[in-house]
Amino acid sequence: MTELLAQAAGPLVFDGCDFNGADLSRLDLQDAQFRNCSLVETSLYAAKLSRSSWHRCRGGQSDFESADAVDARFEGCDFNNTTWRRAKLASATFRECKLTGASFEEVAHLALSFADSRMVGADLRRLSFYKTRLVGLDFQDADLSGCDFREAVFEQCSIRNAHLKDTRFHGADLRGADISGVKLGNAAMFKGAIISARQAAELMLELGLLVG
Repeated sequence: MTELLAQAAGPLVFDGCDFNGADLSRLDLQDAQFRNCSLVETSLYAAKLSRSSWHRCRGGQSDFESADAVDARFEGCDFNNTTWRRAKLASATFRECKLTGASFEEVAHLALSFADSRMVGADLRRLSFYKTRLVGLDFQDADLSGCDFREAVFEQCSIRNAHLKDTRFHGADLRGADISGVKLGNAAMFKGAIISARQAAELMLELGLLVG
């Protein structure tokens, strides 16, 4: 890989490549294109991935810790149980991706966006979705502690049984979200949020109250 990168006259295109278990840490892969590649348990620690694009790649349990993926695009990828700790993800986009169990601890995330993605059990602590339109996101059982959803709009989303310690929802439109499984101690976090009559009734039942 080092020789290939040194000889390349421009951005590289990897199509159908097998990088399973490979050590790609610290490599300069800026502007590279990955199509239908397999990167299971691959190390991309501190790799330079800015402006790279990833289409239908499989990278379960891969390590993106400290990678620079500013302006990177991920579409239709399976990145379940990946680690993104301290990665630079400003203006990166994830669309139609599987991110179950992924950890986004301490990432730089200005203008980071997700759409139509499964994020069950993911660690998204302290991410900001302020004034964001969220479409097709499954946050079930995810750790959303400290996240900022103020004035966000949820469409076809789920935060069922998510961890919501210190999460902010003031002004959020939650009518398009599954909010079932809310614990009694978290109910106050929805103060100032917009919910439907059906959701209000479900919330009352979760709190053990009967609506007459």
